[in-house]
Formats: sequence, structure tokens, C-alpha cells
Amino acid sequence: MEFIRQYWLFGLGFFAQALFGTRLLIQLFLSEKAGRVVSPVIFWQISLFASFLFFVYGVLRQDAVILLGQTLSYFIYIRNLQLKKSWKEIPFLIRAIVFLQPFVSWSWLFYTGKASLILNETGYADFVVMLGAVGQLTLNLRYLYQWYFSEKQKESILPFGFWVISALASMLIVWYGFHRNDPVLLVSQSMGLIVYLRNMFLLKMRQKP
Repeated sequence: MEFIRQYWLFGLGFFAQALFGTRLLIQLFLSEKAGRVVSPVIFWQISLFASFLFFVYGVLRQDAVILLGQTLSYFIYIRNLQLKKSWKEIPFLIRAIVFLQPFVSWSWLFYTGKASLILNETGYADFVVMLGAVGQLTLNLRYLYQWYFSEKQKESILPFGFWVISALASMLIVWYGFHRNDPVLLVSQSMGLIVYLRNMFLLKMRQKP
């Protein structure tokens, strides 16, 4: 039973990360097609759905690093959909469920006492885990950077610094994935690094006179 449980758990994690990877491939394809880095609506739609699933994975995996990281970026995905004028196009019931999910999950964790258990079992005294936490939080904090520039431009954009932060944070999470024996983090972040570097190249090429 434990093997089956772990099989389905990693399956959920891989599916969520596959969605994260798919959004990057779509964004890269559309950027290559346009000859510049673009921020398509579908990128944010898939990001939000994938984050919803990965939040569930973090709860089941009892991984505070994942939970904290996803909570930070979750509402920025929603904000980008608002900037794209597409948030209200989603049916109200779905919007309500999506919006409330982090609050309900954290409330349940604290109510059942699992929140303190997760934090204790994560082992923040471990140096590698600390780096993983920094990497995961940085990977999600990049959306604060992206949000700042989007609000400044009054449109959803993906600036150069966003991709630099993504690449550096991804390297730390790969290290953390080795420590946690988490194939989901290892595979997804290794593949994402390629897309981050390609977007940096496209932006640099566009800046050339």
C-alpha cells in the first residue's frame, strides 16, 4: 500500500510539474514565433492550475518549502490574469474554489496540527535544506519582481531579471531535490533551466542595436 501511495503521490507531483513545464514550452514557442519574449494568457492559466495541484502535492508530501513557495506565487498568477483581463472570464465558482484553496489548506494544516509537524520534519537546521528553501522561495519570489515590473508597465510582462532569478533558483532546487530524493523537483527544474537560459538569450538579442 505504501508503494501505491507513493506512486500516486509522485504521479501527482510529476503531473503538476509537467504542467509547469508545458507553460514554459508554450511561452518559449510563442516567444520564438514573435521574435521576442511574450507573456501569453495561457502561461498564467496553466501556472495557476499547476500551482493548485502542486499545493496539494506539497500538503501530501508534508514539504514546507513547497507549501510556502506556492503560496507566495499563487496570487500573483491571479493578478497577471487580471492584468490580462482574463480572470473574470473564468466561471465564478471555479474562481472561488481556486482563490480559497491556499486559505483552506493552511487552515486545515493548522487545525489538525500538521503544520507544526511539517515544519519540524523539514529540518531547517540542515544546510542543504536551507539552500533548497532559499531556492524554492526565490523561484516564487521572482513573481514579485515580475509583478512589480508588470504593474509599472500596466501590462503582464516577463523581464530579463525574472529569467536570471529563475535560473539561479532552479540550480538551488536541483540540489535540494537530490537531498530530498525527490525526482519531481530534479526533473522539472533541470528542464526548466534550459527554457530560462533561452529566454535570457532572446531578450539579449533583442537589445542589440
